[in-house]
Amino acid sequence: MGMPQTAEMWTAEQIRALPDDGLRHEVVDGEHLVSPSPRPLHQIAVAGLMRRLDSYVRAHRLGMLLTSPADIELDPNTLMQPDVFVTHNLRVKVWKDALPLRLAIEVLSPSTARADRLIKRRRFQRAAIEYWIVDLDARLVERWRPGDERPEVATERLEWQPEPHVPPLALDLVALFREVHAED
Repeated sequence: MGMPQTAEMWTAEQIRALPDDGLRHEVVDGEHLVSPSPRPLHQIAVAGLMRRLDSYVRAHRLGMLLTSPADIELDPNTLMQPDVFVTHNLRVKVWKDALPLRLAIEVLSPSTARADRLIKRRRFQRAAIEYWIVDLDARLVERWRPGDERPEVATERLEWQPEPHVPPLALDLVALFREVHAED
């Protein structure tokens, strides 16, 4: 993500009022973050995550699995667009209906790594939202839960169990990264 545009404090309302310039505009605790359109590798990873999560989320009625662009407003000074996210709500008609989130996922890009790892992660943790950072170059997923001081780092397999009465979903990360990098 780019640096803040100015030293002023931004609001979610100001971000929504910006003209569509093809860039992703977010605000976290008043800091305006701007990033370009994602690269194809990023979008391939997002699609792979969606395919792996979709049937599990639907089968267990955990909410809705969605992607950005989305206006996830955690407070008047925070409007974020996670790459992939799972809501608690089974019906989302407006973005406010998406809250609270069960899971937020960011796929790192060179322009977003700082904001995804630091700024957005801290804000999602404060909101008690599980947060995954998918590092395509390192072929790993950092899993952050509320209160964590360090991430759980997964390179081969990641289990997600959002509800104790639901069996966990086991994600084969080796297969995901192989698919993303188009390796046989």
